[in-house]
Formats: sequence, C-alpha cells, structure tokens
Amino acid sequence: MRVRRVVDADTYEVDSPTGAVARVRLLGVDAPESSQPYGRQATQQLAALVQGRVVWVRVLGGDAYGRNLVAVKLRPAAFDTRPAVALDSLLVVRGWAWAYDPGHVVAGRAAEQQQAQAARRGLWKCGLTAPVRPGVWRAFNKQEKARAWVGCPGF
Repeated sequence: MRVRRVVDADTYEVDSPTGAVARVRLLGVDAPESSQPYGRQATQQLAALVQGRVVWVRVLGGDAYGRNLVAVKLRPAAFDTRPAVALDSLLVVRGWAWAYDPGHVVAGRAAEQQQAQAARRGLWKCGLTAPVRPGVWRAFNKQEKARAWVGCPGF
C-alpha cells in the first residue's frame, strides 16, 4: 500500500487495494499529538520517511475510531538484501513515540524505548520526567499544557 498522508506520527492514510483511502493506526506505539511538544517534529520526521512510499501493511484489528490497527514495514530498495524494517520499532528507537502495547502483541518495544531514553533521543531529549503521554496530554487543560514542558528548550 502507498502512504498517501501522515496524519500524525502513528496515524496514516493509505491507498487500500480497493482504491479507497483508509485511515490506519500503527500498533505498538503511541506518538505525541500534533499539538503536543515534539508532536510536530515526530510527524514531520515520519512524513519525510514514508509519505508517498509503498509499504507493507498487515491489519491486526480495529479501534474505537474506526481505524484499522496495523503493523507497517518499510520495504527495502530493489536488490537490497536487508530485511524490511518495522515502522513501530523505528519510531521507538528514534524517540519519536512511546512503546505502547497493552495487548502484548508486539515484542521488544519496551527495551527499544529504554535505549532511546538512555541516549536522550527525540522526545527523551530533556530526560525521563519531561514527556507527557498523549492520553494524559489530551486530558490536560490549557494551563497544564503550558506547564508540561517548561524547562525543555527546542519544543
């Protein structure tokens, strides 16, 4: 499937085999909201990597918003013998998302998140106490959002 549009770092619009556009949610991660610190950067990084590109998509279920929950792999270039790269793994390792797997479907993401935290990549730039998970962020009022990342320059 071809990625038509990156909505945010864990939600995409893809061209489905029927020709329709489908909105899908990447399983195994939770990326910052677009309005959240580092959300815009994570979305831009992902768009540069996958927008317009053909990827392998495997539907693993659905969510309450009508999106398919998917595993996405980046296809290697022609004649490249390296294996396809799991997009959720890439997001976590680069610090663009939290490992999120309440159903225990995806193995290894928690260890990858620890690597990103130790290296202070992406949203871990300011240490372990600064990032606010998207579910908490959505519940914050305006004042709480303003205080959430005080002291973390560059966001």
